[in-house]
Amino acid sequence: MPRTIAIALLAIAAFAVFSLATGATYLEAVLPGGLPFGNALTALGLCAAAGTALGLSARGTVRRAVSLIALTAAAAWLPVSVALAGNLALNFSNGRGFTWMVLCFAVVGIVLGALVWTLAMTLLAVRRRTGAA
Repeated sequence: MPRTIAIALLAIAAFAVFSLATGATYLEAVLPGGLPFGNALTALGLCAAAGTALGLSARGTVRRAVSLIALTAAAAWLPVSVALAGNLALNFSNGRGFTWMVLCFAVVGIVLGALVWTLAMTLLAVRRRTGAA
């Protein structure tokens, strides 16, 4: 993956994290169709982080397989969340909120794990190349 694409994906993920962490008011904006912008941004941020991990992972490695699983989980997060909630705003009832929280922790965990692992191995490879030259 070209470095500029990886940086752009990381910037999208960082923007999503920053927006969610600060509770930005624009997260409450409703997109056409009724989906809150914050829900869409969360899904986009998860996919961007997992996409970075996938793009920086070498083909045929365990890291690539884990990154693909992370991207699949990130892409499924919003549809599964909507299905659990029964609405686009992700307002939960009937005890499904706990199930959703477990889902969120699992998806965020695998995405962050794949991203941190991939970034660490990428930086280590760069360090080895520059140290050997």
